[in-house]
Amino acid sequence: MAKINLRPLDDRVVVQPSEAEETTAGGIVLPDSAKEKPQRGIVVAVGPGKLLDSGNRGDMSVGKGDTVIYGKYGGSDVEVDGQDMKILREGDILAKVL
Repeated sequence: MAKINLRPLDDRVVVQPSEAEETTAGGIVLPDSAKEKPQRGIVVAVGPGKLLDSGNRGDMSVGKGDTVIYGKYGGSDVEVDGQDMKILREGDILAKVL
């Protein structure tokens, strides 16, 4: 897991996407243009939680080190220290892999 110097705000999460598949199940090597955008990654940083109307912060349902699945076009792509990262809202995360 990458060590980064980012602290996401509110209910945002920084995810390091998994590598795109290089070959198909049948063994065919895929060129870069045919690779699917990854939809799975590892959480590397978590914000403090959404600020509620009561003034308290809501608990985050994911934590650092969790593997998550997110929407194909969700979040913002950023580069941090030469590594591609994705910043998502907690609501953009579809599932946590157990």
